[in-house]
Amino acid sequence: MAEETIMSAEDSGLDALETPCLLLDADRLQANVATMRARLDAHGVVLRPHLKTAKSLDVARVAMASAAGPATVSTLREAEYFAAGGVRDIIYAVGIAPQKLERVGRIRRLWPVDLAIVLDSLEQAEAVAAWGRHSGDRLPVLIEVDADGHRSGVNPADAARLAAIGRILDAGAILRGVLLHAGDSYGLNEPNALRAAAEAERVAAVTAAAALRSAGLPCPVVSVGSTPTARYAETLDGITEVRAGVFMIGDLFQAGVGSCAVDDIALTVLTTVIGHQREKGWIITDAGWMALSRDRGTARQPVDQGYGLACDRDGIPYPDLIVSDANQEHGILALRKGAKARLPELSIGTRLRILPNHACATGAQHDRYHVIAGGRLTGAVWPRINGW
Repeated sequence: MAEETIMSAEDSGLDALETPCLLLDADRLQANVATMRARLDAHGVVLRPHLKTAKSLDVARVAMASAAGPATVSTLREAEYFAAGGVRDIIYAVGIAPQKLERVGRIRRLWPVDLAIVLDSLEQAEAVAAWGRHSGDRLPVLIEVDADGHRSGVNPADAARLAAIGRILDAGAILRGVLLHAGDSYGLNEPNALRAAAEAERVAAVTAAAALRSAGLPCPVVSVGSTPTARYAETLDGITEVRAGVFMIGDLFQAGVGSCAVDDIALTVLTTVIGHQREKGWIITDAGWMALSRDRGTARQPVDQGYGLACDRDGIPYPDLIVSDANQEHGILALRKGAKARLPELSIGTRLRILPNHACATGAQHDRYHVIAGGRLTGAVWPRINGW
């Protein structure tokens, strides 16, 4: 067995890569997408994957129902990139700044893309309607509704405000519906609490949609989205689409929430052991926070994963070995406090893989994925983008 493991490691192709770099497990990616799609299909709801984590056309083609979409983005740079790659149905799911309307219009003109925008105020609605009257391009708009007090959005019980925004839009835009994001679900980790958050999101969505319809305004789209609530929703009655995104790749934070298992995480950073401080119990690698990000989201969870969880080159976690600290280009691996495991003996030049705390933040440090499948490097390199 040991000989087979050594042969597998030698044949994996990882030694050919410069470190640090980003690895994407295509088998896990495809399984994660299939699981989510089957779950939403059972509810009769469309999956509109959020591509802000992946930022890659190759990943998008795995996640979307077709090469044309539908899709969600968080930056106009993403909208441009995916539109140029053939995606034709996109929601830009960040509240619109009036200064960005011309760029939105340019994207819609350059490619035959149905690019919708989001807003939650009378001021934004007035700016969008005025721009539409001036340009002749009536932008499709979704009103953002506050699911849980986490961030942005109109109170779903404020029917008067929802109707007022809708009526302003009618003068120069197209009201397409409502959009919600249950951001507070990221602070939970107990199944019943997550199910309750999913139901609260659903109720807020259908309440806001009913308010618009009662005012004689259209609301064909009722869009919700977060990976935890998509995972735990027991009913999606009244919802037309779900915009989950990080589910396809996963990370340690989502594992801490309960949205995925550690074995579902498709993203790792390949790194090399470059030194030791044995008296301190440290192993030094060439993946610091520039490769892993500074995200420490798991510090607020029951299990603190430091800057990432260390795995062998096959992606199997070492017991309680985490990136306990990180400098710009140095990672410091150590056993978590209170661990009973023994520090592994890893020689200089050993290749390791680090599971990330936050896939979005770690991915943002890199411009490509090196794709693995069946435990081996495939040779495929999938570009990814950054920027706004």
